[in-house]
Amino acid sequence: MIGSSSLQFRHGIIMGLVQNTRIACIVTAFLLASIASAQPRHGIAMYGDPALPPDFTALPYANPDAPKGGRIVQGEVGSFDSLNPFILKGNPPWQMQFLVYESLMGRNYDEPFTLYGLLAESVETAPDRSWVEFTLRPEATFSDGTPVTVDDVLWSFETLGTEGHPRFHGAWQKVASAERTGERTVRFTFNERDDELPLIMGLRPILKKAQWDGKDFSASGLNTVPVGSGPYVIGDYEAGRYVTLLRDKDYWGADLPLRRGTGNLDEVRMEFFGDGTVMFEAFKGGLLNTMRETNAKKWATQYDFPAIRSGDVVKSEIHHQRPSGITGLVMNTRRAPFDDWRVREAMILAFNFEFINQTLNGGNAPRITSYFSNSDLGMLDGAATGRTADLLAPFADTLLPGTLDGYEMPVSDGTERNRRNTARALDLLAEAGWQVGPGGTLRNADGEPFEFTILLNQGDNESQQVVDLYAAALKRLGIAPRILSVDSAQYVQRTQEFDFDMTWYTRALSLSPGNEQKLYWGEGSADTPGSRNWMGADDPAIDAMIDAMLTSETPQDFVAATRALDRLLTAGRYVIPIWHNPVSWIAHDARLHYPPDTSIYGDWIGFQPDVWWWQD
Repeated sequence: MIGSSSLQFRHGIIMGLVQNTRIACIVTAFLLASIASAQPRHGIAMYGDPALPPDFTALPYANPDAPKGGRIVQGEVGSFDSLNPFILKGNPPWQMQFLVYESLMGRNYDEPFTLYGLLAESVETAPDRSWVEFTLRPEATFSDGTPVTVDDVLWSFETLGTEGHPRFHGAWQKVASAERTGERTVRFTFNERDDELPLIMGLRPILKKAQWDGKDFSASGLNTVPVGSGPYVIGDYEAGRYVTLLRDKDYWGADLPLRRGTGNLDEVRMEFFGDGTVMFEAFKGGLLNTMRETNAKKWATQYDFPAIRSGDVVKSEIHHQRPSGITGLVMNTRRAPFDDWRVREAMILAFNFEFINQTLNGGNAPRITSYFSNSDLGMLDGAATGRTADLLAPFADTLLPGTLDGYEMPVSDGTERNRRNTARALDLLAEAGWQVGPGGTLRNADGEPFEFTILLNQGDNESQQVVDLYAAALKRLGIAPRILSVDSAQYVQRTQEFDFDMTWYTRALSLSPGNEQKLYWGEGSADTPGSRNWMGADDPAIDAMIDAMLTSETPQDFVAATRALDRLLTAGRYVIPIWHNPVSWIAHDARLHYPPDTSIYGDWIGFQPDVWWWQD
């Protein structure tokens, strides 16, 4: 891969000798020769070479001898009203996009970010990654038996990039041209430097063009049953209640190294519930045969029912090495009073983590200390140093307190009153213009009370329990928030339109953060409906750190840029973080099995149901 210093050197030669036709021709020939040195390969890594050789036979965390058969029945809190997971409208079952559709390339989750051929048999890219070319497998077909063609690829990219969900738009805007270069080859040329783009192109889902002729792709609904190229097809479904996916026994890619030992279960069924408690009872009663648990106290005390004691249901703990991500209460900075960082810091101080953690988890759950905590990508304690400090230095005058010199989550004495942090919160609120007035109510200079609404998804018991305890603490500051629970359809609509003051928020982060970070908290997504930038972060420094990540020359530079981003997000005080699990807890039917050697991502996309199997 050509680095930015090499590109700058070549640019200097061209600009300095542009008057010399002979030398300019030599330079041009040199550049063309570099491009010509690109070769088709079986895989592509963000940095270095793929870990698996061209002749690998299966993913390291899959069991290639796993038997086929059986079923898994999973529960989901909420509902669904769409079968199209690639548009802004509607609420589809989330598993569909991973099990029904294929992309040109697929991930090995035992590497931070490496792709291997799936629909495409090979990938080729320029040394400077200014273009990428894929060659389709001749045997690749959709579930109806028709071949996957270059036309399907080109149509999918353009449609998703223009009519699909906003998460697809950013990368498409960086494509200067998309063209057929052969019967089975397609090339994408980029209009700006972004070393991740070839991998992003490889992960775009490929849809069947002919299925959408004469139809409005952006319209949500249940009338169009998708034709995909993945290992599963949609069987039966009932709006808002259940969806059944059936293993496609004629699946074209069953013997590919990337797919051997995956897609083993004959049926994947998703049951939907309005309440987490009801869903847990359904699992105990046998309607569901797998259950993820996120509450440490509940895992320790409530998984002792008859099926557990008899051995018919087992408890599994799956460790991982991925970042904590961010989970908690996000504040909408587009609205007052959360447009003031001092108010946001006061809200964090008022959140008595130690007391809430003890009450709900027995004190066993570790707190999220930053967005990339629990990994090497997380910011280090204390002041920024080295390359991380250098990246932040140009923005020193605008950075919030704690960004450069270090920021830590406040710690309480563990008692319910949280006296010290409550006093600090009141001091900050006073600086921001809020004082305790008559009746103990917090008011501003105009006498207006401090009011806001916490929006929750109905049936999410964990968030409701946390918010109830938090609201009691806020009353000590003279604040009485309104807690509003709405059904899942309303919740999706309101959060997509940023129609909330504070709400429950979760962003899972990987070991290979990249372009998606702009959708999460980039300037361009702050006012884009449907983006994941719920907090409304609008900071040039954040975008600069993401750009530095995308153009890093070495893994060391990438880590430094990510740590700098982590500092900006954490010291931005956008979210009141709760806890994370360095281990995933899954209770499941004893006849459901998974390989003993899991990937570095653990219980993640590509784990359940992908590599699980059924065996009596």
